[in-house]
Amino acid sequence: MTKDVSTERKILEAAREVFIQQGMAGARMQEIADKAGINKALLHYYFRSKDLLFERVFMETLQSNGPALFGILGKEMPLKEKLMQFVEHYVELMKNNPFMPLFVINEISRNPEKLFGKIGSQVSQVAMGLGLQLKAEAAKGTIRPIEPVDLISSIMGLCVFPVIAKPILRPVFGLSEEDYNKFLERRKKEVPVIIWNYLTDKSTNE
Repeated sequence: MTKDVSTERKILEAAREVFIQQGMAGARMQEIADKAGINKALLHYYFRSKDLLFERVFMETLQSNGPALFGILGKEMPLKEKLMQFVEHYVELMKNNPFMPLFVINEISRNPEKLFGKIGSQVSQVAMGLGLQLKAEAAKGTIRPIEPVDLISSIMGLCVFPVIAKPILRPVFGLSEEDYNKFLERRKKEVPVIIWNYLTDKSTNE
């Protein structure tokens, strides 16, 4: 039996929708098959396990969004504007693909070499360029000296935690789904302000 491209695409689109709604743990192959309009046996013919299907959806999402996201950090533009654009795109990516953070965390714990091998070279080049820009800005006195790993870790933490912690944040703060989405939209503006204040607070080096 030859695999049909259109059927595979229907499966991937259905799986992505189910993963967004249910997460990796809550997703069921039968639900994905039903949404794709096929039987479960055919689904298993195309993808032997949920893990393989999830990985394929993740990698397609990363490949379609990663270059534009990391490309922002490699652009020639003022640092403040660069951070604003990066945060906006990053929060939007997490908002539209809430299954990504936990997958990355699991892969880092299980097989970091495999994950790094797929995205590592691009990220390393971007980090090197960002490091040069940070040094140049620090030399001009615009910001305090800071290493790229500290900056990127802070940005990622501020952007990713609200997505991972959604099941806690909503009941604790009484947020409806609409309220939560508004909260994520606010993060696009709040995070750059937090990061810029963090960069320009010279007292942290005293």
